[in-house]
Amino acid sequence: MSEPVATRPHMPGYGILAAHQGTGLLPWSWALERLERSHDYWLATAGADGRPHVMPVWAVWIDDALWFSSSRASRKARNLAVQPHCAITTDNAYEPVVIEGEAELIRHPAAIATFVARTNRKYRTEYSVEFFSSPSNACFQVRPAWAFGLTESDFTGSPTRWTFSPAAS
Repeated sequence: MSEPVATRPHMPGYGILAAHQGTGLLPWSWALERLERSHDYWLATAGADGRPHVMPVWAVWIDDALWFSSSRASRKARNLAVQPHCAITTDNAYEPVVIEGEAELIRHPAAIATFVARTNRKYRTEYSVEFFSSPSNACFQVRPAWAFGLTESDFTGSPTRWTFSPAAS
């Protein structure tokens, strides 16, 4: 993945400073560190009727995407099956990172094995590949179309929006 483009987000009414003021634009490495180390994440989906749904998930950052799993019967998985657009946030409200993109269902056994190994290492669990490959479970990855981050300590001088180039097909 090439480095995303960082800009100051348009936030009328919040007193946001110009990109060269305050902390300035946060580097992508700042966001990436938080995406990798967050313990819990909040996944926001919407169903076909447009109703929002937000739930906590565990996730790992692999190959420029955030990966998570869910029961296929869960509301979040059913929502993603009909509407793959979603948003995911890290668990730290003082230095949040939000990504938005489309969730892609992962079916390739080697990719699932990588996800399981990373999940087990991060969360000190002992899940099996078979557990995540079963017909009742699903693994997803979300490649960000854009991301947003800020520090509460410099609310007006740190907000940063990162825009990603579309993946080459």
